[in-house]
Amino acid sequence: MATEKQNGDQSQPQKRSKVFLIILILLVLAGASFGISKWYHGKHHMETDDAQVEANISPIIPRVSGYIKEVRVTDNQKVKQGDTLLVLDDRDLLIKLEQAQAALATAESNLLSAKASTVAARSNIGTSQAAALEVDAQIEKAKVNVWQTTQEYNRYANLIKDHSVTQQQFEDKQAAKESAEKQLQILEEQEKQASSQTNAVSSQSKATSSQISVASAMIRQRQVDVDDARLNLTYCVITAPADGLVSKVNVQVGQFLNAGQSTFSIVLDQRLWVIANFKETQYNKIRIGQPVIVDADAMPGHEFEGKVSSFSPATGARFALLPPDNASGNFVKVVQRLPIKVDFDNPDDSLLSRLKAGMNVEVDVHIDGK
Repeated sequence: MATEKQNGDQSQPQKRSKVFLIILILLVLAGASFGISKWYHGKHHMETDDAQVEANISPIIPRVSGYIKEVRVTDNQKVKQGDTLLVLDDRDLLIKLEQAQAALATAESNLLSAKASTVAARSNIGTSQAAALEVDAQIEKAKVNVWQTTQEYNRYANLIKDHSVTQQQFEDKQAAKESAEKQLQILEEQEKQASSQTNAVSSQSKATSSQISVASAMIRQRQVDVDDARLNLTYCVITAPADGLVSKVNVQVGQFLNAGQSTFSIVLDQRLWVIANFKETQYNKIRIGQPVIVDADAMPGHEFEGKVSSFSPATGARFALLPPDNASGNFVKVVQRLPIKVDFDNPDDSLLSRLKAGMNVEVDVHIDGK
């Protein structure tokens, strides 16, 4: 009995040691298998969980200032391109349009007045030139008269010496000569005045002609003002730039908006993509066109297929509001991340439409291209 009991006690430790050995071997094999699989996966894949879904987001910004008259959308509403989102009070802009149109009418009236003045000035030029020609003809006639009276005066001056004519006859010829000379002087003065008047009228005509150019330029300027006022009037109706979903609408009727003020946004329906921030130590093995598997946290178990489409020209830190300056102070090396864009291969995937901009995803790049 004692011997049998002793043999039983020795067999139990042997069985326990065998079970322990088997468990240890299984654990070693499982760990080795897990390590090998991870090593193999890491050799052919690059992964990151620092990735988000992105989409085109269009901000709704008014081009003119004004008070909100109507708000025609609500939070998260789906809109089509061209749908009216906001309507601004347009009464101030209507007044500006009327002012621009009145200024245009005044400019057109000034042009008509300048043209009429130009026609009158050109008519005066013709009258002045005709008067100048008439004076020239009278001068020529006066010159002939002076020559004739001078000849008679000289002849009578010789005859008076011989007492062949009377003193009275000589004095008559002398008076006729002096009268002809005086008349010639008067006509020459009139010619100068006519010439001066012609030059003045010609200068006035040039001035009025230049006024036509100024008035025409003013009309073009006023026309531009009218077009600008009409264009600004159309900006009172703010429409959707594309199909999409409206974000939170944080404006109310009666609120004053400044031109360029951001109101809300529309997330466009065109397409989605992923921005994955890989470490710079992973960048060397990633190439454009490599296949990608995207796992969204919101839809576990479903794999979205995609491809690497492009690389950012700089790391994310370079685009930060306050980029790091490693030349100042103490330097601590930090692994940088490079944004990489991933496009989805199947835009018709029904679950793809459920992804929203900003959702977290995990990205797995097949670096061997398989």
